[in-house]
Amino acid sequence: MPRRILPLVPDGLNVVGIEPATDPLIVRVVPRPSPTRCPTCRSSAGRKHGHCERTLADLPWQGRSVRLRLRLRRFRCANPACPRRTFSESVGDVAVSHARRSERLRVLQRHLGLALGGAPAARMAHRLAMPVSGDTLVRLVRAAPLPTRPEPRVVGIDEWAWRRGRSYGTMVVDLERHTVLDLLPDRDAGSVAAWLCAHPGIEVIARDRADVFAEGARAGAPQAQHVLDRFHLLRNLSVALRAIVAHHHGVIRAVGRARVDQEVEAARAVAGAARLPTAIEVRKRATHAPRWARHSELKRLSEAGASVAGMARALDLDRKTVRVWLRQDAPPSWQRRRTVPTILDPYRDHLEARWQAGCRNAAELARGLIRAGTDIRPRVVRDWAMRRRRASTDVMDATPGSTSAPPWRPPSINRTAWLLQADPSTLVADDRRFLNRLRVEAPDLAKSVAVAKRFADLVRRRSGESLEAWFAAAAATPLAKFAGGLERDRDALRGTIHDALVDESGGGADQQAEDAQAHDVRPRGLRAVAPARPHRDLTWRSAPHEVRKNQYSTPADTAERHQCLHARTRTRSGCRAVASRSPKAEPHRGSYRPVQ
Repeated sequence: MPRRILPLVPDGLNVVGIEPATDPLIVRVVPRPSPTRCPTCRSSAGRKHGHCERTLADLPWQGRSVRLRLRLRRFRCANPACPRRTFSESVGDVAVSHARRSERLRVLQRHLGLALGGAPAARMAHRLAMPVSGDTLVRLVRAAPLPTRPEPRVVGIDEWAWRRGRSYGTMVVDLERHTVLDLLPDRDAGSVAAWLCAHPGIEVIARDRADVFAEGARAGAPQAQHVLDRFHLLRNLSVALRAIVAHHHGVIRAVGRARVDQEVEAARAVAGAARLPTAIEVRKRATHAPRWARHSELKRLSEAGASVAGMARALDLDRKTVRVWLRQDAPPSWQRRRTVPTILDPYRDHLEARWQAGCRNAAELARGLIRAGTDIRPRVVRDWAMRRRRASTDVMDATPGSTSAPPWRPPSINRTAWLLQADPSTLVADDRRFLNRLRVEAPDLAKSVAVAKRFADLVRRRSGESLEAWFAAAAATPLAKFAGGLERDRDALRGTIHDALVDESGGGADQQAEDAQAHDVRPRGLRAVAPARPHRDLTWRSAPHEVRKNQYSTPADTAERHQCLHARTRTRSGCRAVASRSPKAEPHRGSYRPVQ
């Protein structure tokens, strides 16, 4: 047998022969000679009793499945008092007792199950010549032991959704190791307190301002220091500021409309200056050129101090005409636009009313008139709409190719709140001009924004301002209600600003749990059903996406994968996630059907 084949079999086995024509490939092996002892009494083996064979699935060779035909010796126990009469020699490093696959194959298939789930891992295993069913992969994942981990010291607490908007549980995260410690089936202060009582080594608890978590943390870990999570603090600040911005919606709308009108007028002026005159306009300018020249001369003589009679004699004009021209910046034009009656005149008020109501589609306007019994062709309405659109400064009439198209749109309430909190250096010039005008028109809003930015800098530790000074400043603004809510957790807020222990653990408290739920996509193939009766061995078919998403620090690290409470697995019927703990937990309303 070539020596290069020997390393491909498990250590401790010798190859006896190979049956290459079979599929799967069968390799006959025997264990290497070694002292054998009785597994019960640990006495030395007696005389030989016979042989037995075991068939083990092993790692593939060159894309072909492999079976190890293992021939083992059986011995009689030499101890008369031992209840075991016969036993076979041990191959514990190759495979455990009664196993149908080698240990190294079992480890690799468990890796696949943890990485892909049941059904996808089974398909991948077939492609890799290691056929296995999805149910077997589920059993391998369930049988994997959870590693021992040190007692947590800094934890973050937040909720996760069994079903968003309906029922929630509680997530506990180790902020020092960035792993999920446990998932509690409900969002209750008693559950949080019980979990914290079982872990007395906790020193810091990072949480949001929810009363349920505050009460549970105080009852379960009175010795721990509470810290308000910066992510939730800044998010609460943003929500409070957005409500203040919404109260000034009238001013925001007026300032935005004024900015749009300025943009439209500027665009029209630029377009009018760049447009070449038409032939009619050239003839009109040539006709009015002498009048413009006489008006300019009249202005010059007037500034030189000439009298009205003298200017009239010099320019051959009547004195009344001289007085009229002096009061105007341009020579008057006596050309009057002739008003020609059209078939559309009786319906102009109706069309204008619908135009102001928001209907800017010429075809729809024409259909409305035709349904009313008028005899008007759609082309007439279309021409009217085109002239009306060209003469309008409304934002709704703006088109990319028209001179009235503004490059800037008035922001919504949400965008205005975002602009007010953003770094001015990152904003475009139009947004900065809008904000400058808004601060002038709404000084109360500007004052609230300034106080909000001071709080954000305080939480992010960018300023040395004291917390008491900020509370005093916020009391005189609409943010007083937000500040009043923070007063109840002033100690925890002070820990957020001054505690260095949270910085060492990476800060971010509940943001890890919040990021885990940012894309709450449950496994496909599951649907919510009514709560079922509790089962004595309850397992849940739904697993929170945050566990599947954020439980591993390195995808290839299998040991880290075991640190999650829920292992994502899939069977032939779809996705399944197994919760191996909390067997007595009652199913919540809106949870998924338990596996019987």
